[in-house]
Amino acid sequence: MEAEIYGVSEIKSLKMKKYRYKISVADEQTRVSLDHEKIHAAVSVVLKKQEIPSAEISVALVDDETIHAINQEFLEHDYPTDVISFPLNDPSEDSGCLEGEIVVSTDTAFRDAHHLAFHGWTVQEECYLYIIHGALHLAGYDDHAQEDLRLMRAAEIECLKEIGIQVPEGLHDRDGEID
Repeated sequence: MEAEIYGVSEIKSLKMKKYRYKISVADEQTRVSLDHEKIHAAVSVVLKKQEIPSAEISVALVDDETIHAINQEFLEHDYPTDVISFPLNDPSEDSGCLEGEIVVSTDTAFRDAHHLAFHGWTVQEECYLYIIHGALHLAGYDDHAQEDLRLMRAAEIECLKEIGIQVPEGLHDRDGEID
């Protein structure tokens, strides 16, 4: 009997966890209209699933020219890319609050979304995928080793579903990856 009471109490305490997230959006592009509340939900679901209690995250929606310049300046890659994330601190050493920036190219999303358009996949959904991907990087995920990439892709799919996005079969097949 005590085990049941302990179990119920444990569940209640998990549900009562407090999360403090400040998520700001800078929309510096004109190609795609995105719901800022859904952007907030996309970032928040990643942070909650990783049990990050406090975060200040900025999301910038930009064009290819802007992300190309950022990619070149900070990563020394001479091409536009889909998303870049910048952790701004180590929350274990600082206040416990994760701080970071996510930069998303809506031009790249516009180009890449067509691969799954026949499944009803939209440019907006591609952008939310990029936002989730960037947030996962800030939360500590990596995608360089094959096993890490597999875990990250599974987390992306789980988070997309959590914010109400239907995930088409073969979402990552277009990159030569298997879901």
